[in-house]
This record gives sequence, C-alpha cells and structure tokens, in this order.
Amino acid sequence: MGKTLTPEQLQALVERLDREARQAGEWGQVASYIPELACVDPRQFAISVCTVDGQEFHAGDAGKAFSIQSVSKVFTLALALGRHGDGLWQRVGREPSGRAFNSIVQLEVEEGIPRNPFINAGAIVTTDAVLGCNAPRDTLGEILRFLREASGDEDIHINEQVARSEHATGDRNFSLAYFLRSCGNLTNDCDRVLGTYFHHCAIEMSTAQLARATRFLCGGFEGQRMIGLERVRAINALMMTCGHYDGSGDFAYRVGFPGKSGVGGGIMAVVPNVASIAVWSPGLDRYGNSLKGTAALEGLSKATGWSVFA
Repeated sequence: MGKTLTPEQLQALVERLDREARQAGEWGQVASYIPELACVDPRQFAISVCTVDGQEFHAGDAGKAFSIQSVSKVFTLALALGRHGDGLWQRVGREPSGRAFNSIVQLEVEEGIPRNPFINAGAIVTTDAVLGCNAPRDTLGEILRFLREASGDEDIHINEQVARSEHATGDRNFSLAYFLRSCGNLTNDCDRVLGTYFHHCAIEMSTAQLARATRFLCGGFEGQRMIGLERVRAINALMMTCGHYDGSGDFAYRVGFPGKSGVGGGIMAVVPNVASIAVWSPGLDRYGNSLKGTAALEGLSKATGWSVFA
C-alpha cells in the first residue's frame, strides 16, 4: 500500500509535518466546556508512527501526555466485543449519527438504541457492557491493563482532576444515561456507569504511547494479537465511518484510513497491515476534531500514498 519509504525518509516526513504544523497560523479552539481542558495551550503538536515491522518515528511533543478523551472509546469497545461478541449490537448500532455527538433527540427517536459506539450515548452503553457486575475501580483497572499491555508501557494513568472536571460539567451525559436507563439499555446505576465513563475518558497518554497501543488494530503487527482479526476489522470499519462524528466523511475523504478523535486533541489512526499513527494538537475544528492533527494526517497520507481506497 502506497510508496516504499526508507526509515530515514519516514523520519524526515514526520519532522516536516511537525514543522508545517507549527508554521501555519490557525491552531483551532480548545474544548472550553471542560474546565481542565479549557486551560491547555493549543499551540502544541505531536506525531508518532509505528510500522508493522516494529519501527517507530516521532516528532514534536511526542513524549507529552494529554487527555485522550473519546479515543478511549476504541479500547472500551474492544473489551466489550471481547466480552459480549456480536450480542453488543443488540444494544448499540453501527451507523453514522448525522447529529451532534451528545444528541438527546436522536436517542429519543431511536428509542434508546444509540446510533454507534462512538457517540456519547453509545460509549455510555459500551461502558455499561464492560462494567457488568464489577466495581468501577476494577473495570478501570482492566482498561488500564489493556492499554499498558497494548503499548508495552506501564506509565499510563488517569488524571483525576480531568475526571472530576468532566463529572462537574456532565449534565448532558447524565441526561443521556438516565434516558438510556429508562429504555432498559443500562444495567447499572447511572452514577456507576458515568463515573467509569468519565474516568476512562480522562486517561492520559502521549502520542508515542498511543501509537504503540493502537498496533493491535493494524492486523499485521507480530505479537500484537490482543483481539481476533474479525474484531479488528469491525473496529476499523466503525472508526472509518463514525470515528470523527459529523466530520467522519470529510476525514475519510481527506485522509483515507480509519481514525478516532478526542476533544483533548488526540487522534489515533490505522493503516491496515502498514502502520499505527497518533497525532495530538489541542485546538479543534468545527466538528470537535484536532485541526492540526487532521491536516497532518492528510499530509502523511498524501506523502506516503497510504489509503484504504487506493
């Protein structure tokens, strides 16, 4: 898939993308509705690429931890599918939403079945499925163990201040949770589910850690078979169609491979059988996706020829 680049050329490319990101004028707007994210300096950028043959390429602030936010939904989905299999799809759909990621209207029209696992209502259901009968602390420990094993790095943690900040401003998510429960689509109390949800969204990782953790979705990375290939394909398909909310079509058109964004400014992306990628820049575009991160992934795709459509 795409061009054959030497390691030196790929390193030079990520360094060029870092320079270009810092030279361009507009940085986007940070997620001001979460107080702990509102004070983050938007003028930051990082990119990391891990190829399936085990090589790594980094540039910018690749070692700096940031709040992964909705990127965590990919990992909870992997755990939920591992536990419930295709039975999960009785509780959450697999279609793009066409509405805001926190829409209550859509959830009411569709009688408590969220459109996909990456909008907030769908991620709340997925969190409930992973939680099961376990204590939230145990479930969060399971999520962290998954991330640490996937990345090969024990230094991945939850930022408690960010979790508290999300809880304090999470009225819309509480509304979604109570509506889901009224429709019989939550098995746990709303407080238990949302406490778990806010905490896994508050996990902090660097792009270096996130790119490594994403390798299990590449399909061709040796020793990274954490879930079955059927589940890998399912998650990648959902990231392609739903991973950037109302900007998913634009991302697919510009970038051409699956990815999942978070309002902390991170994006994880997968070029099947080629590489896993993570970018971070806190400033967001009008869809709530990283402005500089999306542009950098577009630049990477054009320079390498990487695309699932080629």
